[in-house]
Amino acid sequence: MGKYYIIDFDSTFISVEGLDELARISLKNSPGKIAQIEQITKDGMVGKIGFRESLEKRLQLIVIRRQEIVKTVKLLKKNITPSILRNKKFFKQNRDNIYIISGGFEELIFPVVEDFGIKKENILANKFIFKGKKVVGFDKSRPLSQAQGKAEAVHRLELDGEIIVIGDGFTDLEIKRLGFAQIFIAFIENVSRESIVKAADLVVRDFDEFLFLEHISSDLSYPKSRMKVLLLENIEPLAAENFIKEGYQVETFREAFSEEELIKKIRKTSILGIRSKTRITENVVENAKKLKCIGAFSIGTDQIDLTKATNAGVAVFNAPYQNTRSVVELAIGEMIMLLRGVFDKSNKAHKGVWDKTALGSNEIRGKTLGIIGYGSIGSQLSVLAESLGCKVIFYDKVEKLSLGNAKKAYTLDELLKKSDIVSVHVSGDKKFNTNLISEKEFSKMKDGVVFLNLARGFIVDVPALLKYIKNGKIRGAGIDVFPGEPKGADEPFITELAGLPNVILTPHIAGSTEEAQRNIAEFVSGKLIDFINTGNTYLSVNFPNIDLPKQGNSHRLLHLHKNVPGILAQINSILASHKINITGQYLKTNEEIGYLITDIDKKYDTKLLGELKLIPDTIRFRVLH
Repeated sequence: MGKYYIIDFDSTFISVEGLDELARISLKNSPGKIAQIEQITKDGMVGKIGFRESLEKRLQLIVIRRQEIVKTVKLLKKNITPSILRNKKFFKQNRDNIYIISGGFEELIFPVVEDFGIKKENILANKFIFKGKKVVGFDKSRPLSQAQGKAEAVHRLELDGEIIVIGDGFTDLEIKRLGFAQIFIAFIENVSRESIVKAADLVVRDFDEFLFLEHISSDLSYPKSRMKVLLLENIEPLAAENFIKEGYQVETFREAFSEEELIKKIRKTSILGIRSKTRITENVVENAKKLKCIGAFSIGTDQIDLTKATNAGVAVFNAPYQNTRSVVELAIGEMIMLLRGVFDKSNKAHKGVWDKTALGSNEIRGKTLGIIGYGSIGSQLSVLAESLGCKVIFYDKVEKLSLGNAKKAYTLDELLKKSDIVSVHVSGDKKFNTNLISEKEFSKMKDGVVFLNLARGFIVDVPALLKYIKNGKIRGAGIDVFPGEPKGADEPFITELAGLPNVILTPHIAGSTEEAQRNIAEFVSGKLIDFINTGNTYLSVNFPNIDLPKQGNSHRLLHLHKNVPGILAQINSILASHKINITGQYLKTNEEIGYLITDIDKKYDTKLLGELKLIPDTIRFRVLH
């Protein structure tokens, strides 16, 4: 006795309905008929009409020629379900026990599945009748053309063993209900029908999950469909789309979560995406036992307890460069608007006041711009401001190479005393940068200075800023960040800076352009996916950075451990004791942890995995197929 797998074709093996795609090609100039055919297909799938009726109705609406069948086959080959495609090895290894069953037509099916090693005699389907190059009907003697046809076709096989049916429709479920299969598995990677899911013995999101539940070797170490991604704070939808394409379960929320809310939600989360408002505290990390990585869809990572994440084996990635241009453009725009007093004049014009004076209206050309913090944003601002005719000076605690003609200020006081415009672009390190610009710093600025803070709210002492705006020392200010910010649009925003003349207040949007958000979503989701798929940590903010080569024909062992002597020797000793051939090995450490990646031949005793996990000072161990 063996185990047999009866696999549906349409919307299971392929992601579309074959006959519907043939109809679209044959009826490309008749959208009304195409819509009729799609509705008939849906009615048949959920059992509203019998299958023979569904088939006849559809074929009555289509004129089919051989050339259109050829075109359809080419299209279907491009629409093989991704998880089926990556598990081609399973089909070839089990070719004798796999049957493709469909109410579709073998002329469409066999050319698609033959590359998987599936035998033609193991395809249970309908067959067209041709007259010359034109389809004139179908073979009505085949059971698949009749009501309960799939069940009857399986019954006629007289298979001696356990029969598992994998499909998405009523006719697949019917095989089990009529007693000709032991298990019906609802396959929902492409389509999920509520009535079918409720009646199924098991539900799988993709073929990897099916193989995992069957304890069958897969091309993936662990099915992504069983891994949950949680995206908070209205992250650009492109990120969710990228995770969904990879097969993950994805849940998105527009707002930030409190610590208590996040602790409740994160217990089953493998990948977390946040922006700047959600705090990843020690308590959150301790309750996130399945969490493998965090993506900060922003520049800063000060909202994350990096030490705790590192010690828990959670990799953190951010977007260090993807929104720099957006921040810089807003800074330049605000400088020009503030020097010209544009917002005040605009408000007067809206009220019917014609304030055409040039008094207090100046060009940016020739002004000295002082940039505090010369990282990716500060340095790019330097280049653009210089191209507008500014003299640029900058101050940074870390030694930085100046760009263009920018000059380094050796003290913050020097920069403050020389600058006509001061723009702050330091990191979100609260320990060093809280109230970095306060009473003392404002008092040392030039009279009539323009001041911008597009970095972090806690960097500036707001009462001191208010004082110097009111006494006229600061002629204009652009503030994008605040010590206390609303969690969402429903919460009111209150600041003592409201209503002041020549003050631009923006709701933390310096980096929020469509271009920047798409770039961030693409970059950070890509880094998180790459880490899960390959173990790659390049540009991680808390793990040793390793830019790995492709895995090749091997298994990859990822061993994260405390940075103590002797770990590498212990690992290699265990591998040697099991006579394991190492095809590649990569080790990098930082002050706290070591990250060792070892590629080995696929044939090994799995006992060694347990031994590697038990090495003292191991933080996390993972295997990639």
